[in-house]
Amino acid sequence: MADALSRFDGKTAVITGGGGGIGAAIAARLHREGARVAVLDRDVSALPTGARWYLHEGDFLAEGAPEAFHAAVVRDFGPVDILINNLGQSGRERAAPFHRSQEEVWRFVMEISLFSAMRMSRLCAADLQARGGRIINMSSLAAFAGNPGLTDYAAAKMGLIGFTRSLAREMAPHGVTVNALAPGAIRTAAHAAMPPEIIADIIAKTPVGFVGEPEDVAAAAAFLASSEARYITGQTLLIDGGNWML
Repeated sequence: MADALSRFDGKTAVITGGGGGIGAAIAARLHREGARVAVLDRDVSALPTGARWYLHEGDFLAEGAPEAFHAAVVRDFGPVDILINNLGQSGRERAAPFHRSQEEVWRFVMEISLFSAMRMSRLCAADLQARGGRIINMSSLAAFAGNPGLTDYAAAKMGLIGFTRSLAREMAPHGVTVNALAPGAIRTAAHAAMPPEIIADIIAKTPVGFVGEPEDVAAAAAFLASSEARYITGQTLLIDGGNWML
């Protein structure tokens, strides 16, 4: 088993949506274990700078942005070994009953929560196939739970699970594993903005009796990104304190 403090030495990890919350925790974890870490997000000011960091501030959906980011990473750090597709957003601020929902919101949610992962995976595919790399897609408990008002988000995140399974089969002959993580309630800025009674209800419905931390997701991501997970592919790991069992 590789030393946990150096198991990603010499590896290049790319994380979309890594400027805060879960993405930032994953970035910090991989960097701490030796990886060169490249992050693309609209705001990366909360991340550290220095050796083995490449921070690219920008909008993934802007024309040419993913291509420019990938080219810069390869130029500065070399080919990609680990891809974390963490970018995602619901249309919660514009949520409505489905019969009154708007297609422009559907398209935005699909672009940011599903198509971004597909595009980034395609960009990095040659690198990953040549190096027996890892892809980790960030799904959500919402894909399973069917939350009212989040039909577009649930569809995108379940679509990401289907993408994960299909791509895993395609990439397996090249030594690439493709898995997904599906976090439940995690203590992020979005979670903190919820009304206290909603948070209390979530905790009451979670068997472990508490809300997870971004580092809980980062630990799972680091395992799936490591050589120890070489025999795991096409899987979706729920990180929800047992919520989905109820």
